Amino acid sequence: MGKVMSESREEVGEALGLKDSWLDMVEEANQELCFENDRTDSQSIIVRDPLGIVAVVSPWNYPVGEIPLLALPALVAGNTVVVKPSEVTPLSAQRFCETLAQCLPSGVLQLVYGDGRVGSELVSSPDVKMVCMTGSTGTGKKIMQSCASDLKRLILELGGKDPLIVFSDADLEKAARDTVQYSLSNSGQVCCAVERVFVEESVKARFEEKVVAYAREWKVGPPTEETTKLGPMVSHTQLSIVEDQVKDALDAGAKILYESEIPEDKKGNWAPVRVMTDLDQSMRILKQETFGPVICLSSFDGSEDEAVRLANDSEFGLCSYIYSNDVSKAARVGRRINSGQIGINCYSLAYAQPQCPWIGHKHSGYGSHSGSDGFRSFSVPKSLVFDKKVQIS
Repeated sequence: MGKVMSESREEVGEALGLKDSWLDMVEEANQELCFENDRTDSQSIIVRDPLGIVAVVSPWNYPVGEIPLLALPALVAGNTVVVKPSEVTPLSAQRFCETLAQCLPSGVLQLVYGDGRVGSELVSSPDVKMVCMTGSTGTGKKIMQSCASDLKRLILELGGKDPLIVFSDADLEKAARDTVQYSLSNSGQVCCAVERVFVEESVKARFEEKVVAYAREWKVGPPTEETTKLGPMVSHTQLSIVEDQVKDALDAGAKILYESEIPEDKKGNWAPVRVMTDLDQSMRILKQETFGPVICLSSFDGSEDEAVRLANDSEFGLCSYIYSNDVSKAARVGRRINSGQIGINCYSLAYAQPQCPWIGHKHSGYGSHSGSDGFRSFSVPKSLVFDKKVQIS
């Protein structure tokens, strides 16, 4: 898909390096719970049953990293798993799943290959009791409709249009560095990428200078070269989406502060690093998911109300980021933003504790995975109620 070497190593390393403590958390989330009532001398035990066959539909942008986050909790809960990797990046998923399957009884983890037609057959199968999908909001809605007739359990991690808010009292150097890093990583093809940046008007010019300086460090080139920080986009289709949004914004009055060079090789789906400014909420590039290497800068008046209004002015609600040295103010703003994760002076995905669930608000998802709440999603509770206190062997 064009992922650069450093990011590819990081993804595989994280997938293979999940700690025993993480798996212990999954196991603990599915343990029995016992409650007693001294007044009636009764007792209840909550046990958790596996669901059966769980389908995991994994994305092309993280073809290895997403699979264990969904497949391992499902397996630990006692389910069997069928993985359908993206037809764009099937080989990475195949290598990971074949390696994992060697540690499991035969048939417990299986793979199916194909495009959306195969995925449709998989998720609509009456034998499948749960569907977990990471991908676009449009595909997620189709899967939800398909699963409705059987009332299947669902975990849908969908699109995002994540805002980053910079107040004037923020560490501008750190905010600018993180803005560039998390707008451009994986060529911007990340569901929780920074896609909208709102900077307090009084520091806008200084912030723009810092962002451009950091953006100049990102070389676009062949992903196999160690000096490359930004590889090609996954497809010409995705490149066209980015280019159309950029053109629409420019036609509506936006400006480009910086645009990098791209390789002369015409075969690659090369998108330059762009830093854009003077954007407003009416532009498609601030409404629709871009999924590309564009840094979008806008200003706001510095008030908490305006920051919240702008952040929430989206159909998506995956992550949001707030930069301010007044952490109480940042927390107040974060509580009012409709997102599943709020990073305060940080990129939440990089700093969140393993107990935190991964969940999208609004059109960014349905259900959750990870964290104790998410781990329990792969099993169903059952209450055993006794008229007296008992000991079960």
